[in-house]
Amino acid sequence: MFHFDEQTSRVVPNLGPLSAQQCCCKAVLLQSSVLSSVYAGGVPQSVPVTHHSWIYRRAVLPILALLRMGATPSRLAWSIAVGLVIGLNPVLGTTTVLCLAISALFRLNIVAAQIANHAMFPLEVVLVIPVIRLGAFVFHTAPMPLSAHLFLVLARSSPLVLARQLWLWEWHAFVLWAVIAIPAAPLIAAVFTPVLERLLVRVQRHQYPIVPVVMERD
Repeated sequence: MFHFDEQTSRVVPNLGPLSAQQCCCKAVLLQSSVLSSVYAGGVPQSVPVTHHSWIYRRAVLPILALLRMGATPSRLAWSIAVGLVIGLNPVLGTTTVLCLAISALFRLNIVAAQIANHAMFPLEVVLVIPVIRLGAFVFHTAPMPLSAHLFLVLARSSPLVLARQLWLWEWHAFVLWAVIAIPAAPLIAAVFTPVLERLLVRVQRHQYPIVPVVMERD
């Protein structure tokens, strides 16, 4: 059987559906084309055949890709440092907006900053109560109660007083966090800069894959 190919304006034989072996061959060719687009000089033989973990795919590979695309180690280090410290901000729900604003203001890498910011979310949830109580201790205000029943009683009897007290606790915790975060960010950036410089050298030598190679042979 034959059919008319509109792209070539020719009558070509109809080969029917592809076999399983042909589909596998096309998948391998597609993967090779993706790798060739990433590695301009061809896929290096040193790329290990490995299954990467979820953390490696979600955190490490994007940083390696940013280095590959021309991001400088210094700017990436500052972006990661800012994302880490902002991710520990005790005011829940403000970290993403604050991270975007600081990254845009100082022209940092938004992707790297947001990766570090979101990585800190579990630790932020764990530390929010201790930081609020520490802020109350430093500023000599009433300590935040840990009893849910007491919160309900205050919400029913004096909601405005409770709202004012919550704002005071959050504000003191935010000030305490800012005092710690401002000197901590340069220290974190100073630690990450040489690490990223070494990673950049290894990426340029193709010792770390940007696209994970997972191929199984019979």
